Amino acid sequence: MKKIAFLAALLAAFAAVGRAQESRQDLSISGQTIIPPFIASSTDVQVHSNRGFGAMASYRYMLTPTSALEANYGITYQNKFDYFGPSFYNGITVPARIQEMSGAFVKSFVLKNWNPFVEAGPAGFIFLPIVNSGLGTLNAKQQTEVGGVYGAGFAYEVSPSFDVRVEYRGQVTKVPTFDNGTQFNTNKWFNMNDPVIGVAYHF
Repeated sequence: MKKIAFLAALLAAFAAVGRAQESRQDLSISGQTIIPPFIASSTDVQVHSNRGFGAMASYRYMLTPTSALEANYGITYQNKFDYFGPSFYNGITVPARIQEMSGAFVKSFVLKNWNPFVEAGPAGFIFLPIVNSGLGTLNAKQQTEVGGVYGAGFAYEVSPSFDVRVEYRGQVTKVPTFDNGTQFNTNKWFNMNDPVIGVAYHF
């Protein structure tokens, strides 16, 4: 009887270890809306931007039960950047996709099925002009900028393998000029709003 009880306890311990190992990683797919703010600058160039819808894929590796490293890739379908300046009062529009590649440290807090978290880390952004009628004859070029991301949100555990995540993220980077020299230069930084909602799978 003692041997059976010992074996049962041993199996339970192995199951707990296996469960912990299975939960060290997760993948998530999210929908996102990138909302750049209005920019007014000392160079007399103003930038009005519309929101862009897109998707983001994320991978997390748990260092401890409440801390993780995260890698992200996101892209929007289309944002529009409208530049207004002394030499172009009517404005010049640049439709563009925004790609994000970032890494972050994530700190989470366990409250039963609710897991609030905060995160921050470095990021790279690619502003890719879309050649269509909205771009016109402007010779806008792809531009890459460095910056950072930060955010806070919560994950709700639907099952041991899945959770739903809702988060506010901020994307910090220089306002793009699309390689148009001083014409679009603002000497300013974007703090773009990025609400995100998605589903994560733990393995």
